[in-house]
Amino acid sequence: MDESLKTVAKFDDPMRASIAQTKLKDSGIESAIFGETSSYPAINAVEDNIELKVNAADYDQAVRILAASQSAE
Repeated sequence: MDESLKTVAKFDDPMRASIAQTKLKDSGIESAIFGETSSYPAINAVEDNIELKVNAADYDQAVRILAASQSAE
């Protein structure tokens, strides 16, 4: 992963973030999940505190992939 990461999606459920990451990986896009765990329970309860990030160069394609998979659900 390169230094310029962009948040492509936010989640409140680690499982959904992992599923989205797998969809991107299956399409050849590397990604990273941030904020999945915290030692502060109040932070874990905040909605959309889990971010899925991709390289800036992959951002547009990642958005299209996740949008297409969301419409297929």
